[in-house]
Amino acid sequence: MKVQALNVNEYGETADGLAVSLFTLKNRNGLTTQITNYGGTVTCLQVPDREGRFANIVLGYDTLAEYEAGAAFFGALIGRFGNRIAGGRFELDGEVHQLATNTHPNHLHGGDRGFDKIVWDAKAEITANGPSLVLKYLSVDGEEAYPGNLDVIVRYTLAHNDSLIIEYRADCDRATPLNLTHHGYFNLTGDPGNDVLGHEMEIHADHFTPVNSSLIPTGEIAPVAGTPFDFRAPVTVGARINEGHEQLLFGGGYDHNFVLSKSERKEPELAARVYEPLSGRVMEVHTSEPGVQFYSGNFLQDFRPRAGLCLETQHFPDSPNQPGFPSTILRPGESFRSQTVYSFSAR
Repeated sequence: MKVQALNVNEYGETADGLAVSLFTLKNRNGLTTQITNYGGTVTCLQVPDREGRFANIVLGYDTLAEYEAGAAFFGALIGRFGNRIAGGRFELDGEVHQLATNTHPNHLHGGDRGFDKIVWDAKAEITANGPSLVLKYLSVDGEEAYPGNLDVIVRYTLAHNDSLIIEYRADCDRATPLNLTHHGYFNLTGDPGNDVLGHEMEIHADHFTPVNSSLIPTGEIAPVAGTPFDFRAPVTVGARINEGHEQLLFGGGYDHNFVLSKSERKEPELAARVYEPLSGRVMEVHTSEPGVQFYSGNFLQDFRPRAGLCLETQHFPDSPNQPGFPSTILRPGESFRSQTVYSFSAR
């Protein structure tokens, strides 16, 4: 049996002179991930195929400077609010808040400098479950125009059952919207020169949230039955992606929130499964969140279009402006808890 391990190396300095580290976690079966405390970014995830051959199944850059300049959120932690807020505007307890409209005309993934662009305090440790990296950050009142001080702790664990576990915790001193997620781009072939259109996708969702032309939910929770959004049985990503469905035209492909069939989840439950037939790799996604954003990498920069897919576990987009959606407002005295597990195997 291989020994679990962790290692830390210098990764460089940010443009404003902050030192950044790169942490390597390895479980007993040889799975390896590298995570930098710049943005809590997973830069590499080595997983075996059906023949036992390891390859990196996530997209990313080679250098810190590229992550600083990039706009695709490769492998990063996202906050305070993952996904979009219409017009960057919301009202909370009678006060209107205006956020950055960094994807015109809307707010996306925390603003101009979201959690993907900050240097987290980091500590690596060996646990019984596998090597872990604990990341901490205090987002101060008014940062990116969000109200209240927010304490965030995220733990990555590369478990011995061949899963990457992401645990989130947050506490605040003033009511604030909160929607934390991980923005990994997966390509289970292990070769970013391939697209993901042949990946077989299964999402445990009977409904999704349709969007308008700027990708803001209309407020409707629509059935997937009879649409290209029905992934209740396995179907390849590319099977219907070029159909002339209005929603696919709005997103340039899939970029939609799926309403998981069991939305009241205290513990992680199966949300999605992906199978790549050439390599035999399988990824299962379990989450305690009520939704998952499936993005088919339609407008990737620095890689071919659709070279990776995202399954971002989350609450729903634009929830602060959508009273019919599950609330994303965290209040003082409450403590946000969430867990997502990406599990890997081959067949």
